Amino acid sequence: MAAWSKDLEQFHEELDSVNLGPLWAHIHHMNTIEPKSKAIPYLWKSELIESYLTRAEKLLEVGTGSAERRAVYLVNPGMKHLKPIAWGGATQTLYAAVQAVKPGEIAPSHRHTATALRFVMKGKGGFGRVDGEQITFSPGDYLITPTWSWHDHTNKGDETVFWMDCLDTPFIMAMDVSFTEFHPDKQQPLLVPDDFSSKRYQGGMVRPLNDRQPKNVALGRFKWELTKNALDGLSEFPADPFEGYAVEYINPSTGKDANDRIGARMQKLPAGFKGTAHRHVHSNVYHVHKGQGYTVMNGVRFDWSEGDFFAVPAWTWHEHVNTSSSEEAYLFSTNDLPILEAFRFERQEDYKENNGHQDINDVFVPIRP
Repeated sequence: MAAWSKDLEQFHEELDSVNLGPLWAHIHHMNTIEPKSKAIPYLWKSELIESYLTRAEKLLEVGTGSAERRAVYLVNPGMKHLKPIAWGGATQTLYAAVQAVKPGEIAPSHRHTATALRFVMKGKGGFGRVDGEQITFSPGDYLITPTWSWHDHTNKGDETVFWMDCLDTPFIMAMDVSFTEFHPDKQQPLLVPDDFSSKRYQGGMVRPLNDRQPKNVALGRFKWELTKNALDGLSEFPADPFEGYAVEYINPSTGKDANDRIGARMQKLPAGFKGTAHRHVHSNVYHVHKGQGYTVMNGVRFDWSEGDFFAVPAWTWHEHVNTSSSEEAYLFSTNDLPILEAFRFERQEDYKENNGHQDINDVFVPIRP
């Protein structure tokens, strides 16, 4: 940093007092050599999140006036200074939360600018309505709610249903483009048979002829069984050195990401997998669907197990390890890659030293209940 004369420092202060700024003093903050993410690598334990959701279940009811949604969202410590509410950020662009719906509850219908997705963690009996289609929620399913789509949720079963929500709320807040509208009815009317899009796509990667013209929601539910079959098929071949075996969810009428502004993937780390490190400009929020292991981020080891969440911010070195010698690990993740690719911002780099493995300099200690 340059050593400024006393007169120049006073000049800088005077510029600031009239809401102006000296580029010569700040240019290196604006044009950085590489990205400097607000978000930091972080991990949230499932038992911590669930302990607070359990308390929330006792304190409020969904759909009766006390709450629209019962969800606890992830706050990245590096984002907490951003007003309001840390932009709701798990990363600089992605909001993530765990939502709980008890038997008989209805989370009322609304729509908003933010695009959303769900990954069903556990519990049966959950259903969601999206633009006139009622969709069944089963553990391991991935479901989409594109921008400005009417959506509501209910639980017709006898156990609480939990799922991960992910929205591009921080991006929407940063751009100041958020709109929300509430449906006049608690649940929107149904326009097609239940699980309409899933039934139309039972054939897997073949599409109905009338979907040759792109549709915003050609397929609203991606069943766990089909996702697992795809990963099992990939497993007949050598694993990717970074991701193991990974698939991404796509819109079958366009071939692009299933949700237009948020990417989503499921990956399988075979038993004993020890991935090599890389980094990229897009950020990720991971949910551990099954298994246990750890991820090294910028030289710090983050141990994870089933149900946990962790954030990999932009331009963070990271590598995944499955610590089990007999069990596979499954990681569901969301990313902001569709946004970055639209602006040609994406870049990635492989870690070249130490055969692709970072030195572990510290071990992250998570907050527990």
